[in-house]
Amino acid sequence: MPLYEYTAKNSSGQIMKGQLDAPSKDDVVNHIRKNRMILVSVREAPKSINLSFGAKRITTRDTVIFTRQFATMINAGLPLVQSLNILAQQTENKALKDVTRTVVYDVEAGNTLADALSKHPKAFSDLYVNMVAAGEAGGILDTILLRLAVFLEKNDALIRKVKGALVYPGVILTVAGAAIAILLIFVIPTFQSMFASVGMELPLPTRIVIGASDMLLGYWWAAIGILVALTFAVRAYYRTDSGRLRIDQMLLSSPVLGDMLRKSAVSRFTRTLGTLISSGVSILDGLEITAKTAGNQVIHNAVMESRQSIAGGETIAGPLEKSRVFPPMVISMIAVGEQTGGLDEMLAKIADFYDEEVDVAVSALLSLMEPVMIVVLGVIVGGMVVAMYLPIFDMMNAIQ
Repeated sequence: MPLYEYTAKNSSGQIMKGQLDAPSKDDVVNHIRKNRMILVSVREAPKSINLSFGAKRITTRDTVIFTRQFATMINAGLPLVQSLNILAQQTENKALKDVTRTVVYDVEAGNTLADALSKHPKAFSDLYVNMVAAGEAGGILDTILLRLAVFLEKNDALIRKVKGALVYPGVILTVAGAAIAILLIFVIPTFQSMFASVGMELPLPTRIVIGASDMLLGYWWAAIGILVALTFAVRAYYRTDSGRLRIDQMLLSSPVLGDMLRKSAVSRFTRTLGTLISSGVSILDGLEITAKTAGNQVIHNAVMESRQSIAGGETIAGPLEKSRVFPPMVISMIAVGEQTGGLDEMLAKIADFYDEEVDVAVSALLSLMEPVMIVVLGVIVGGMVVAMYLPIFDMMNAIQ
């Protein structure tokens, strides 16, 4: 039996909302009339949506297109519900289509757009919901939606840059691991059999390589088990507050990767906070949302300390300077922005500057990683080959 959600008015004019299992809409209407209420709306309750399993994921690109089209329709004067209905019909993403239909129903039932969006945190983040709420309150929803689209596009581009910088070393390490495993499993045992038939004493490097081959062949299951256990252990440790803080500190302190992560974190922080403040979100709410979306526990703690400082009547710049995460230029520009009342504009300028800095840092990382990876791979594979040929050289010297 389907579940229906209804909105009705009682005898005193109060709006009543509820759910009812019934064979059809007519049965729901009859039930409401029997209870002496006036029907406002009735609709079959939307089925529960699972965005993380069994449904297509809602990508940032899907959200950007949705937001831009939404802003265009609102700016053109279309009613809110009609705009949402059009978006639900034309979006190609099944999950986003279902979410939009649910949002339409909630808005028709009397909820604000922000409240309706907040019920779908996997589709619309806290930042998205708060900016929409500010847009509704200020009557500038179309402007806010356009800002959101621009922000999402730039934020997604930044994330892609950082991930792209990590793809190359990951591929090289995977190829290197596969090459080493092939040598140890298939090539080294052939040499080992040949040396065993001769019965000569092997050099130390050769014995080490043969020992590694025997260990991998005899205890491969233990190696896989250790690798899996280590992965789960690191993930479990990272889920703890202290573990996440320590690992994030190590990442930020690493030579080249740390510089790139620091610059991307600064860019993301300043763009997020600047977008929220310029959209009318309060500074305290903006800092809390920014801390949640920082992606780094060190940045999160620094931002939350700044929030406490603001709540106590002080400035943002002080706690950020104490964290030693943000460069002096960023601290100085934020301080000037606070003093002049143009904090949102100053944060946008910082974000634009550090977007370019991330490009430079990514290029530096790639240019450094390429020769390092080649050298490391050459030393490991070349060392194994030389170790296998050392006994052959000894045999040739013995014959001479």
